[in-house]
Amino acid sequence: MKNILLQKVEDYYDEMIEIRRYLHMNPELSFEEVKTPAYIAHYLRELGIDVREGVGGRGVVGTLNKDKEGPTLAIRADFDALPIQDEKEVPYKSTVDGVMHACGHDAHTAVLLMTAKILSEHKDEINGRVVFIHQHAEEVDPGGAIQMIADGCLTGVDAIIGQHVSSHLDVGKIGYKYGTTTGIPDDFWITLKGRGGHAAHPDQLIDPLAAGIQLCNDLQYIVSRKTSALSPAVLSITMFNAGETNNVIPDTCKIGGTIRTFDSDTQTSVIEGLKKVLEGIATSTDVTYDLKYSKGYPPVINTERETDLILEATKEIDSVEELVELEASLGGEDFSYYQQRVPGAFFYTGTRNEHFKADFPHHHPKFDIDEQGLINAVRIFLLTTFKFMERNDIHDIND
Repeated sequence: MKNILLQKVEDYYDEMIEIRRYLHMNPELSFEEVKTPAYIAHYLRELGIDVREGVGGRGVVGTLNKDKEGPTLAIRADFDALPIQDEKEVPYKSTVDGVMHACGHDAHTAVLLMTAKILSEHKDEINGRVVFIHQHAEEVDPGGAIQMIADGCLTGVDAIIGQHVSSHLDVGKIGYKYGTTTGIPDDFWITLKGRGGHAAHPDQLIDPLAAGIQLCNDLQYIVSRKTSALSPAVLSITMFNAGETNNVIPDTCKIGGTIRTFDSDTQTSVIEGLKKVLEGIATSTDVTYDLKYSKGYPPVINTERETDLILEATKEIDSVEELVELEASLGGEDFSYYQQRVPGAFFYTGTRNEHFKADFPHHHPKFDIDEQGLINAVRIFLLTTFKFMERNDIHDIND
């Protein structure tokens, strides 16, 4: 049985790549997905899988063996793209100006659809239900996960698994981690308001640009001197906009950035530090300010039993050359919302290959993957599903 499943991934490889490349050429931004969920729903229905569309807005949920008794496993993939111009010179380059799959969500979707196809061919051998969660809008807060959960995508689900392609891991490698795996990605936007005028007379003005420069420098003090080295945090300024000409001091200075932490206590400490520094700058320079702060997704925390299942499955796959235990990352991922409701685990699939120019980082305009890596992702999903179903005692699954 195992060998049949693993071989089918090879047999259907070309179809999986065709799906991935179609999606890559036709990307859609978060909360604007229309064609992608329609494509997914049609594909799942052709497999005889029960389908709900518009879940949480734009999500798609397929259920295999809907009326069957037994344990229920959910498998999740996201399908939104990014506002980035595709600079690759490949036949499957994005056809949508300024939009591309620069994070691999096209690959995630292709992997889950191929998993659904193979499992649907063995539905009578599955001792339970499988729920395929195709999620919209992972890239943009508040994210699609929380909306799909509110619309019932986890009803009756006992556990969930998911994966992300990785530009940091070579093809053949699979990354995993027990416990806290990702960080809390917060964003902030600050507008400093002064009184602009001729640059020859700064003494008669209130200079928001100078205040902004001072603010950027002082904010770094929060992480370097006010945050414990045992509770990592990152504060990065990513936007700074002020002025348009050489001889005019502007009225406003706009600053934006991100704060990344692993726990709510550190998150709160850094937020309070930002507010104190901002208030101090305003007092000393006479500027006023507006602060907009957006708290990001909670951290992904992989449960032990579900991680064990993934590792057991992975060790039985010859095409996986190495299991890599990862350090926690300060990147964010709204898979965490599912894990707040049911046990779950998330792994990383190596798709890096510098020989194919598949070594650019995520969110880069030349981001691409070595598609051979997707074989491992499907195989892990397949074997993990059957291992999960071997646990016939639901109480044992969730204790």
